Order: sequence, then structure tokens, then C-alpha cells
Amino acid sequence: MTTLEEKLGYTFQDPSLLDNALTHSSRANESRGKLHSNERLEFLGDSILGMVVADHLYRNHPDLPEGDLTRTRAALVCEESLVEVARELSLGTYLRLGKGESAAGGRERPSIQADAVEALLAAIYLDGGIGSARKFIQKYILSREVAGLAKPRDHKTSLQELVQRESGQVLQYRLTGEEGPDHNKRFFVEVTLNGQGIGSGSGRSKKEAEQMAAAAAIETLSK
Repeated sequence: MTTLEEKLGYTFQDPSLLDNALTHSSRANESRGKLHSNERLEFLGDSILGMVVADHLYRNHPDLPEGDLTRTRAALVCEESLVEVARELSLGTYLRLGKGESAAGGRERPSIQADAVEALLAAIYLDGGIGSARKFIQKYILSREVAGLAKPRDHKTSLQELVQRESGQVLQYRLTGEEGPDHNKRFFVEVTLNGQGIGSGSGRSKKEAEQMAAAAAIETLSK
């Protein structure tokens, strides 16, 4: 894991925390109790990320009303933002996945990558304290804060504009499932064009899942 630590600019005192952060539930299940998944770390990391980002925005943007603060925070901590962090770190190459999940392309699955970023953040916090966690968030999350970020990218509108180039096109979003406890629910959505599936996505809300599905559909239609 030396290469990943070099990318992070952080060396773990307890390497087992890093191992745990990178262990997906599919790998933990295959180990028959020998390994623990990163789900508990993900839960902690989600809370730390939200708190640090909210604190930063509150202190650095005294003129922003509550609504804008909320939208900016949502844009910074959404799944899409975390996936960008994961790709910057090439985190997928370090993930410990079960054989089936790995064969199914789990290393590139947005939900798995986003969860791993949160788990990694929690591992850094437990190993080095809130200061180290803040440095990680500042480097990889808050550095993305730019003018206009308060308004997250609207993939649904972009997709609608794309398909309306031809008349008679019908877009529909369908909730295909949900998983996890109430405090950490994940929703899965499929978008169809004239009844044909063209993209799917997941998120921590139905709206976020729809946005992710729309982004996948745009990529599909652009090929």
C-alpha cells in the first residue's frame, strides 16, 4: 500500500485500518469472518466528511444563505464528487473485492468507489485524528470548490435536451431497488428511452440516483 500512501501524503501508524478501508463486503463475506468490511468505516467517514465540509463553508462563506450552503455541501460530498476522488487516487486498483464482484467490474462501480473514499477518510481520522482527516478533505474535496458549485451538474436536464433533438422521445426514471439502514440508505434507478434501458445509477437519495443514471445514459448515447 506504499504507493497509495504516497498519493495520499499520509502514512498509517496502524496499517490494518487502511486494509479495512479497502475491504468490500463481498471480500469480507468470502473470508468467512476473517476480514471485516469497510461498511462501518464508511458510516463514520460520511459523518466526518459532512461535518468538515459544513464547517468550512460556514466559516468561509458568511454571506451565503442556508439554502446555498446546503446545495454547495451536497455538490461537494455527492457520489459523483467522491468517485472523482477515487479515480484521482486510482483507488479501484487497491480495493479488496470478492471474486464475483471483481469479475463483474466492481473496481469501477461508482457506489463502491465512493464508499471506499469515505471509509478511507474514516481510517485516516482514526489513525491520525481530525487534523489529518481535514487535510485529506481539503486536498481532495474542498479543492474542488469553485464558483457556481452551489448548483450541482444537472445531468437530467442535459439528457432531456439530448433526446429532444428527435421528436416523440420518452424518458422515464424507474426506482429499481434500495438497500441499507435508514441512516445510510442507497437507492438504485434505471432510466429508459422509449422503454429501452440506457443507463442506471445509485445514490444516497432518489434524486442523486436519477442524476447518476442520467449521466450514465448521456455516456451511452454519446458513444
